[in-house]
Amino acid sequence: MRFRLHIVLIILILLSSCGEYEKLLKSTDFDLKKSKAKEYYDAGQYVKTTELLTQILPRFRATEEAEDLNWMNAQAYFGMKDYIMAGSYFKSFIDQFPFGKHAEEANYMAALCDYNISARPELDQENTRNAIEGFKIFLNRFPNSSKAEDSKKRISDLEDKLVEKSYLSAKLYYDRKEYKAAVVALSNSLKEYATTKYREKMMYLKLNSLFQYAELSLINKQKERYQATLDDYYSFMEEFPKSTYSKDVTSIYQKTNKFLKPGIPESEVK
Repeated sequence: MRFRLHIVLIILILLSSCGEYEKLLKSTDFDLKKSKAKEYYDAGQYVKTTELLTQILPRFRATEEAEDLNWMNAQAYFGMKDYIMAGSYFKSFIDQFPFGKHAEEANYMAALCDYNISARPELDQENTRNAIEGFKIFLNRFPNSSKAEDSKKRISDLEDKLVEKSYLSAKLYYDRKEYKAAVVALSNSLKEYATTKYREKMMYLKLNSLFQYAELSLINKQKERYQATLDDYYSFMEEFPKSTYSKDVTSIYQKTNKFLKPGIPESEVK
């Protein structure tokens, strides 16, 4: 019996609380709404916070409190993990208060929102590029920030994702035997992301694509394409003399050299 009574009391309290909040939403007391929005924010009740702030932000737009209220609004959306809306509000905040007390953190948080919604490598990477741009802007504006090293690390992670995207695209060309397209995609990626951790893998795939492209070419085109393969082989070996792909790379070299120097027995090709 006591248990049932306890449940009834909880339900009544909840209903009363909901009723009070509904009255608050309909109220014209903007100072009360502002005060309650801060209470809800401190309590981690971010949905209620943003609902109230949506109603009162226009009223406080030209006041001294505008910066803190807009900051609270962006932070509340971030607290809800609604990174799309949070990012939008952080960017709006930067436009409105570029030299405010939260300017440094707002620039970082705007980039962090794009970072958090960056898709996995095989999908569209627009948010990844936006995040890279955001962190670079942040570093340019606040080079001595305590978050500078974190931002650099995140840029590196994001760039690796773009490289992996490029790698997957090139691998798709390779699997489809579109070797020329694979070479172009890999060359562009290696040029843009010269220090990527995928460099050895991508250079090998490029070398193999060049070789396959030469193998399948018309006779009158093969010599120049095998020569390009040989040139790329030397570049690969200069960077990775003890590569995990050594066996395959050696095979490519031997077959390429056999075509370019047919008079040399294969046993003498090193």
